[in-house]
Amino acid sequence: MIAATFLFLFSSLSAQEEDLLSLLGETETTDYTNASFKTNRVINLHSLENTASGVLDFKISHRFNPINNGIYDFFGLDGANIRLGLDYGVNDVMMVGIGRSSFEKTIDGYIKYKFLRQAKGKKNMPVTAALLLTSAVNTLKWTNPDIEDLLKNRLFYTSQLILGRKFSESFSLQLSPTLVHRNLVETLAEKNDVFALGIGTRYKISKRIAINGEYIYLLPDQVANGVTNSLSVGVDIETGGHVFQLHFSNSRSMIEKGFIAESYGTWDSSLEGIHFGFNISRVFTLKRKKLEN
Repeated sequence: MIAATFLFLFSSLSAQEEDLLSLLGETETTDYTNASFKTNRVINLHSLENTASGVLDFKISHRFNPINNGIYDFFGLDGANIRLGLDYGVNDVMMVGIGRSSFEKTIDGYIKYKFLRQAKGKKNMPVTAALLLTSAVNTLKWTNPDIEDLLKNRLFYTSQLILGRKFSESFSLQLSPTLVHRNLVETLAEKNDVFALGIGTRYKISKRIAINGEYIYLLPDQVANGVTNSLSVGVDIETGGHVFQLHFSNSRSMIEKGFIAESYGTWDSSLEGIHFGFNISRVFTLKRKKLEN
């Protein structure tokens, strides 16, 4: 009842505003919100943002060994998991991407489609919403003699809804309900389907620097013993055509199946399994928009 009343009042006010603009002979435009996040990633999670139409984003991502390995491993910097990715903006609402990770020698691809865009003016929309679909294949040498090496046993899929809002020039927040499907799991106690809820946020502290954070809550009794909820914090630094994302995370993998369902690090005094990492993004404009006359 309250929601219906709110929608009725909102619609009435919008109609009155449009009537007033018509009387004044003005044409109202739609202003879409952009730059909710600096790139198409919060840290590991996909963000509200897409790569711009006609733009290719080359992304280099590293997650080093655990920092609690100490000075012998140079606090994790002696070893790294690397992902190289290409993201392309098909149009203003759709992007596609592909990547390859050294961790588990995984190849992944995805498509992301915005079906709602935060806007004000002629079209008022309080939130942005997108659908993300990903798939990945593990290309490690098969070592399990009890299970046949079939392609289907190497595949993983993710479906995710991204819903969020840029509340001000400084602050953005998003929620990411997610389903991860693993065709093959290691034990009977693990579920093939894993449900999770991610939350991501960004707070801009200067024109070129922002602080990011994300947390992914796993519903109980779905994954292996020892798996923890993913928690990552970091900073974004923009320098011209590059964006540097520096962060700490208890997730080593950089694909959804890994950082959502297979994180083992703990954010306690031991910092066991906490990894330093970075994403470097470099964009190239392949197709420019035509200017309207």
